[in-house]
Amino acid sequence: MSDHDGHQRREIHYSGRVQGVGFRYTVRSLAARFDVSGFVKNLPDGRVQLVVEGEPAEIGRFLDVIAAEMGSYIAESRSTTESASGRFEGFEIRF
Repeated sequence: MSDHDGHQRREIHYSGRVQGVGFRYTVRSLAARFDVSGFVKNLPDGRVQLVVEGEPAEIGRFLDVIAAEMGSYIAESRSTTESASGRFEGFEIRF
């Protein structure tokens, strides 16, 4: 099982008042402070999808900062974890 030197991929779906509040832009800005790659995207059902790859501890710190900054807008988050794909360069907002 190749996992890009211990890197993992986390996919998180946030629900609550997470669209129209600068959520994606805040997440992209926060991502610049961490050694992570991936994307954040609004979904048609009102949720926000975050896909992030990196070392597990780094992802954890990134997610903690998202929760601290945007927690008042998040009603629920659901997360899955798998091996990193290694296909992302940088972190972006997808539309």
